[in-house]
Amino acid sequence: MSASSWWDRSTGFALLTILLWASLAALTSRITSVSPLVLVGLVLLFCGVGALPFWRQWRASPLTWLVTVTALLFYHLLLFMSFRHAPVLEANLINYLWPLCIILFTPLLLPGHPLQARHLLAGALGLAGSVLVMVNGELQLQQAYLPGYLLALGAAIIWGGYSVLSRRLPPAPAVVTAAACLPAGLLALLLAWLQEGPLPLTQIPTGDWWLIVGLAIGPMGAAFVTWYLALRDGDPRRIGALAYLTPLLSTLLLVLLNGEQLTPRHLLAGTLIMGGALLGMQGKRTTPALTTAHPK
Repeated sequence: MSASSWWDRSTGFALLTILLWASLAALTSRITSVSPLVLVGLVLLFCGVGALPFWRQWRASPLTWLVTVTALLFYHLLLFMSFRHAPVLEANLINYLWPLCIILFTPLLLPGHPLQARHLLAGALGLAGSVLVMVNGELQLQQAYLPGYLLALGAAIIWGGYSVLSRRLPPAPAVVTAAACLPAGLLALLLAWLQEGPLPLTQIPTGDWWLIVGLAIGPMGAAFVTWYLALRDGDPRRIGALAYLTPLLSTLLLVLLNGEQLTPRHLLAGTLIMGGALLGMQGKRTTPALTTAHPK
């Protein structure tokens, strides 16, 4: 296929987002000095603070604010909790079932975007690759980590649903996605204070503070905006298939940075994931059925 048949502006934003998100698990798993709720609150708070200089562009409907804040808060809370209740590699890969959720939710939530055979096959390949990574080698999940697996699955469903529903929300500038992190972070810290007592900010090592800031700038900051821009104008079915490259890159980073063990089944899984991503991007690009009149 020619480059023009699959490359466009939305694809570029999607690839940039994927590169940023690939570092999320590796960075998050290194922060153990605070609870998942406090970690979510701090990272989202810093992310929202970064959007303050653009406050004049925070024009969005109450519905857009409500859905975005809720999705950002609960997705990251479930994800960070899953890292504490299951091995990071397995929880991370289960979380990356959300691209499959995007592919399957699209025809249900977006008119004019029917599933085609290649989308189903792409989703199946990506799902097979993810399952291959998260099993223990005997094609069965490890029951001791079931709570962590379920938390990661819940995170995947939330992010897949939000990614598709964002196309149906009233138009809003892309910076609103980052701005929504501010109330989401404050809400998370309030919940942490109510449930866990005084926030242990003085107990956080300097190294963890740098990691928190890095998360806020990259995989939980700029990535929100680039993902919004990708889905605003792109075909969710194609982007959902492409997003399966994220667990592959994330796994490689966990191996390099955290010393996770890479096995032949991880390599086979990577092949399946990449094959599904490439297959899902093939074919003629469709024009988005909904308006794309969001302010630039």
